[in-house]
Amino acid sequence: MFGIQGRLTLLFVLIVTVVLGISGTYAQYSLGHELEVGNQRLRQGVLTRLQTSLPSALWDLDKAKVDNIVAAEMLPPELVAIRVYDTSVGLFSGKLRRDNGGVASLDTDAPVPGSAVVAELAYRDSGAAGAALKPVIVGRVVVNFSRAQIDATLAAEVRRKVIEVLLLDSILVAALALSLRIVFDPLKQLRDGLFDLATRGSDEVEELADNRRDELGEVIRGFNAIQRKIKSIIARIREAEDEARKSAQATARAMDDLQRTQESLLQAERLASLGGLVAGVAHEINTPVGIALTSASVLMEATDKVRQDVAEGNIKKSDILRYLETAGESARLIMNNAYRAAHLIHSFKQIAVDQVSEARRRFELRDYIGEVVSSLQPKLKKTRIAVAIDCPADIVLDSYPGALAQVITNLTLNCLEHAFEPEAEGRIGINVKRDGDWIEMQVVDDGKGIPADMLDKVFDPFVTTRRGQGGTGLGLNIVFNLIVKQFAGSITVSSTLGQGASFMLRMPLVTPVEAGHADVATADAKVTA
Repeated sequence: MFGIQGRLTLLFVLIVTVVLGISGTYAQYSLGHELEVGNQRLRQGVLTRLQTSLPSALWDLDKAKVDNIVAAEMLPPELVAIRVYDTSVGLFSGKLRRDNGGVASLDTDAPVPGSAVVAELAYRDSGAAGAALKPVIVGRVVVNFSRAQIDATLAAEVRRKVIEVLLLDSILVAALALSLRIVFDPLKQLRDGLFDLATRGSDEVEELADNRRDELGEVIRGFNAIQRKIKSIIARIREAEDEARKSAQATARAMDDLQRTQESLLQAERLASLGGLVAGVAHEINTPVGIALTSASVLMEATDKVRQDVAEGNIKKSDILRYLETAGESARLIMNNAYRAAHLIHSFKQIAVDQVSEARRRFELRDYIGEVVSSLQPKLKKTRIAVAIDCPADIVLDSYPGALAQVITNLTLNCLEHAFEPEAEGRIGINVKRDGDWIEMQVVDDGKGIPADMLDKVFDPFVTTRRGQGGTGLGLNIVFNLIVKQFAGSITVSSTLGQGASFMLRMPLVTPVEAGHADVATADAKVTA
């Protein structure tokens, strides 16, 4: 039940709000009517001017003049597009207003937003004697109008009215609060008694004087009755508090143990990822090394045969040519596969050293992302998923490349495991852009998407949709903690079911020193749907 002050305040606020609401509704209706009339007048004016000025220019096929007339009519922001059609050649000229307000040429019949109005263009020519001939339809004009200005004006008026109502309600509440202090100051006595009863020993609190004969007197007498009853249970409450305090201490110790265990699991997950990288790269290197070894063996056999023929004096030109062809092909295979193996070893060596050492250094972001993706090729080549990198070449980070490699690896593998069905085709995009002293990295896929009930939990530890199938639920939790703690950045996720998911990472170009030394711990994720 509301108190006296609350009821009075609510009553006056409701009255003022209703009156202002009715007034504002009428004003909004009047403003909307005026805007509609002005918009209709604008439409009629534009069509009238176009029907007057365009036919002669269209009759003469003067495209420059038509373009100038159309461009002049595109000045009002309410016009979205004007298209002029000739009866013989079709679309003759057109202008379209872009999202930034600029006007560009329109050369196609692509759909245009806004309501369209069509008018025919009739040309009146005078005969040789000066007599007016029958009008000739030379084309038509299609004008698209936008209601955005009307809607924006009405929305601004609604906001102004709402602010006005809120401001008047606030002033009214403040005025009532000041005027009713005379009535409610006595309640402070009761409040102080309640506070003393809650914070001091029950034996130290005296009962309040109950000589009043109004509503406050009844409240005071009720307080005294409650005080007498509370005194009998204060002791039991304190005993319960002691027990609760002991339980809280035990819970805190258990929480510390849980956090230590969780940190161990997180470290094990990172090492397991590095171990998978080692196995994949080793398997990938085996193929080019085997091809190089086979080519070297073939080259050695051909060399021995030529050497024997030379020693016996039976060498022929055809033998030499055949040997040169074999040597060239073998050398090409050896070089290509040796280069491939060296590239894999270089990428693996840099990423592995970064992940183990956690050293800070300056590095070019695009090249490093490419090395990380190359190290994932042993897994990517088994799928039909393509990874595309869109990153400017001039972005240089002063940060921790090992932690960044872990982030990119976990996000990419998360897409592979959760976003696509086996044997399904798909695309993973890693898009980077610079924003001042920060970068924004978007890892997006066109897979299944994330269910709405999972969006606010994807960064929580041990949350996975592949429980029992190898999923630990730590991959995205590691990503979140690295971005927030290691890089002093932020990460959000958005997804529409059936249309893929998008992870947006934001981090500084130069990682703060204090952020790099922060302990990686589990935290709550901020997720946007």
